[in-house]
Amino acid sequence: MDCNATGSATRGENADQATLGALCRYFLRLGTLGFGGPVALVGYMQRDLVEERRWVSEREFRDGLAVAQLAPGPLAAQLAMWLAFIRTGVLGATLASFAFIGPSFVMVLAMALIYVGAGGASWIGALFYGVAPAAVAIIALSAYRLVPVTVGRDPLLAAILAVVGLVTLLTGSEIALAFLGAGLLMMVIRAGLPVLLRAIGRASRRAAPAVMGLASAGPVGQQDASLLLELGLLFAKAGAFVFGSGLAIVPFLRETLLVENQWLTEQQFVDSVAVGLITPGPVVITVAFAGYLIADLPGAVVAAVGVFTPVYLFVILPGPWIARHKDAPAVQAFVAGVSAAACGAILAVSVIIGRDAIRDATQATIALCALLALIAIRRFKPKHVTPVAEPLVIAVAAILGLAVA
Repeated sequence: MDCNATGSATRGENADQATLGALCRYFLRLGTLGFGGPVALVGYMQRDLVEERRWVSEREFRDGLAVAQLAPGPLAAQLAMWLAFIRTGVLGATLASFAFIGPSFVMVLAMALIYVGAGGASWIGALFYGVAPAAVAIIALSAYRLVPVTVGRDPLLAAILAVVGLVTLLTGSEIALAFLGAGLLMMVIRAGLPVLLRAIGRASRRAAPAVMGLASAGPVGQQDASLLLELGLLFAKAGAFVFGSGLAIVPFLRETLLVENQWLTEQQFVDSVAVGLITPGPVVITVAFAGYLIADLPGAVVAAVGVFTPVYLFVILPGPWIARHKDAPAVQAFVAGVSAAACGAILAVSVIIGRDAIRDATQATIALCALLALIAIRRFKPKHVTPVAEPLVIAVAAILGLAVA
């Protein structure tokens, strides 16, 4: 079943070859071998599905990219869901989601089992002694590279980034409503209040099933029996506020898991983020590691399902509407405001995490070397190194940690 969600997009020349099985096999392979972060994963999809296989047209791909950029959710995962959705409908989007996310989930789960099982072993502490500062370097550089993309030369967006970043840095926590407020402020200034009200009315009718209860989701109690439900709601709330880069989820997770509920230590949180950075597929899968540390295997499953459910629902419910209205000033302004706020929060959290995770001169040196190595790789772009830059840097840092700790 071909579900032409955009209504006007031209089908790819070989669209009939994009069967349910073929799409699932492709996304299973991409989820297993797709290193390099969201931009690289999007590039692989364009090369494989548009240029080589021609299962998807350029127009369909651009519409999918617009949906992935404008709706909450990690970029690559949302684009994968969209491309499967327009070819094979809801069933295709569902199965492709499992195929794309499944491999990295299994890898993260295996790492969590080793991490917990060998938690008392000195080599685990030594390993993450090197990994933690490298992860901080990756987060900081990624946030820095997001600044020109999200802000450009716009002084208002720069002000939003600075204010949200400063508030996050001073309070040590992130405020979810600041993201929505930034988006609405941009809509009012750039599109005008009447346009804002009309856009909210139209979008809410389509998106309500996807986000019902997420915006107000909070702790529902500290009883053991309700822990999984609480985790599911909190991770779903986090998934509903991830715009663009998967690293946008880091401030939300730190606030929820570390500051509010104290389910993880600072070291465990940094280690969770690091594991997400060294596995293929979406970096948001780091939630499975954190979920396992909190509530074992059920916690890992609930965390992954919780964070990706709103992403999935945003694709199949308001996704077609977003594709049709992607150029509307109100939509563009809202996403610009939210993205600038998210970038400010990521920058601030990278400073907070760095302050807590880097405890001595040796770790500071590892962080600096990791940062310089990443900058050099992005500058010179060695063919076989660039796609695995982050995992490679973390692996070297882990070896250094074992050597010196």
